[in-house]
Amino acid sequence: MAIKMLVFDYRDSEKEFFGTRELENFEITFYNESLNDQTVADLPQEILNNTCVISVFVTSEVSENVINAFKNLRIISTRSTGVEHINLKAAENKNISVINVEGYGAVPVAQYTFGLLVALVRHICFASASISGGDNIFTNFVGRDLSNLTLGVIGTGSVGVSVCKIAKSFGMKILAYDIAEKQEVVSNYGITYVGLDTLLKESDVVTLHLPYTNKSYNMIGFEQFKIMKKSAYLINTSSAKIVNMEDLYKALKENLISGAALDIVICEGVNYKCANLSKNLKEGLVCLKETEIINVLSKMPNVIITPHIAYNTQEAINYILKVTFISIIECIKGGDLNKIS
Repeated sequence: MAIKMLVFDYRDSEKEFFGTRELENFEITFYNESLNDQTVADLPQEILNNTCVISVFVTSEVSENVINAFKNLRIISTRSTGVEHINLKAAENKNISVINVEGYGAVPVAQYTFGLLVALVRHICFASASISGGDNIFTNFVGRDLSNLTLGVIGTGSVGVSVCKIAKSFGMKILAYDIAEKQEVVSNYGITYVGLDTLLKESDVVTLHLPYTNKSYNMIGFEQFKIMKKSAYLINTSSAKIVNMEDLYKALKENLISGAALDIVICEGVNYKCANLSKNLKEGLVCLKETEIINVLSKMPNVIITPHIAYNTQEAINYILKVTFISIIECIKGGDLNKIS
């Protein structure tokens, strides 16, 4: 009997994978929409009764209501490393396995980080926009030579290490901060581990590559911006919750730093879909405030904001989907590959 599976947040970039592979023993239904309280209510009861596996992305919100709506659900698979969009406790209460994907983002996220870095330091986006506005005064866009700059890397996991590797090829001085220092990174890329305040004080560009935890929540706020050079830039291709967005706006407005590039923003579901704003008033109001700040930031000439696409290469997508199905099959067989709970 075929395994009934629903794939939500289905994008054009994922069609190549499914178009070139035959997945035996799976009966898959695809939805472009995200899965949340609203969309699950529109699913036919027959689907809710018989679905064994659901696959989602971070733009879905797999709440307790969503989980309880499925009568025979056995596996929730997220095509991401983060699982904050899934109610893990509700899944555990119903003995539903949760699977994620690790290790797909190191190279593409590092490359994208440097794309943002070059765009900021050389004013590429702003220079391009000036052409359409009829203003191409070259003196407005004087940049810096990367080989003369110090890069501060906060977090030296797989992505942070990949960033260090690229920075070395540009001849940059590299400072790093992490609770777990890696001697091989020091040996291979000539980085120097320092305290957080020292990194902030001495870096020309600060880039964030650490996971979101309770300890890292709002780790970068107004006090940290005051330590940074006024000529410095902030790049965040990690978790948005690590940076206090209101403080970032104040820092930019008061010229405490020169600019910022963000690839991920708080309340993605509200910023890009707005489906559940009225479902939870408290969360909705917080997200609404964050959205207003993001909108203001996006209009500033020294800020670049992109919609969580640093990882988004065809190679990474194919890897995510391949690992997803391997993990699902292993889970069905009783294995624990990439199993969170």
